[in-house]
Amino acid sequence: AGVGGLAAGYEHTCAWTTGGGALCWGRNDQGTLGDGTRTDRPTPTTVSGLTSGVAAISAKGYHTCALTSGGGALCWGLGGFGQLGDGAGTSRDTPTAVSGLGSGVAAITTGYYHSCALTTSGGVLCWGDNGQGQLGDETLSTRLTPTAVSGLGSGVVAISAGDFDTCALTSGGGVLCWGYNS
Repeated sequence: AGVGGLAAGYEHTCAWTTGGGALCWGRNDQGTLGDGTRTDRPTPTTVSGLTSGVAAISAKGYHTCALTSGGGALCWGLGGFGQLGDGAGTSRDTPTAVSGLGSGVAAITTGYYHSCALTTSGGVLCWGDNGQGQLGDETLSTRLTPTAVSGLGSGVVAISAGDFDTCALTSGGGVLCWGYNS
């Protein structure tokens, strides 16, 4: 199978294949590569349990998230800020399901310590660190599970996270952003 796409984190890179497999390489002291170890890998290594069914990957900082072909969200790596979305707030060496997002996800994006998902209904959910308002829920509270972005329950067609901010493209062609704005 060929390469379907690439995603680069702070010190790691991941790829998904046209056959739906996931591979990562680079620094792994936070479990960022998802291979069940904390061993750095200089060459592509299969992500545990993800030999098929991966539609996209997003990597940033020291965590990685995958969108499955069934519309589910999985994350792994550094998790101390809740950026894995599984409710635990701890790091994971292998992919773990994002709470409540076993299906219905159209896209996923990762910031430095937060993650967001675009739902198939055009809504946006975010989780993780929120110290700069990057989750868009009108608070600065860290969230360990997906939380709705205020005012974006529908009408969004694309999302992208920066290190400490997030933006959405609406179906009307508008762009909305929230988070770090110095």
